[in-house]
Amino acid sequence: MAPSPDLFHQDILLNLAWILRDYLEKNPIGKLTIAPSDVHLTDLNVYQPDLYFVSNARKSIFSQQGAEGAPDLVVEILSPKTARFDKGIKREVYARTGVKELWIIDPVVRQVQVYHLVESADVPAATLGEESHLKSGLFPGLKLGVESIFARQ
Repeated sequence: MAPSPDLFHQDILLNLAWILRDYLEKNPIGKLTIAPSDVHLTDLNVYQPDLYFVSNARKSIFSQQGAEGAPDLVVEILSPKTARFDKGIKREVYARTGVKELWIIDPVVRQVQVYHLVESADVPAATLGEESHLKSGLFPGLKLGVESIFARQ
């Protein structure tokens, strides 16, 4: 069993969840879910991303345990024990199974890599530092300051 994420990892998760939850309360376009929640992508690939989003148009993929299919957005916050897996095989599986967008958050260098998996699973569409703003077609009108993701509680 992998060790629990450290407190900074959890701060990042809470910050992002609060920001997106606030957005979704004002713009009810889908559902946000945080770990632990299973995402069944194939019979062999069941993951628990740190956070995922499913648009209203695809909400039929939800089950009692999580999602039975690819979410629109998956967010992985890197930890030393899981970083290689998150950046490697999981990213490839997410792309192959229909996840539209993947955000990989690196707490060490305080960056967010945004992948538009339909376009490329290998090259991020953007690598954003704390001075940047994250925008996503999945969340129209949202301009998320990256520094707010890394604020310590």
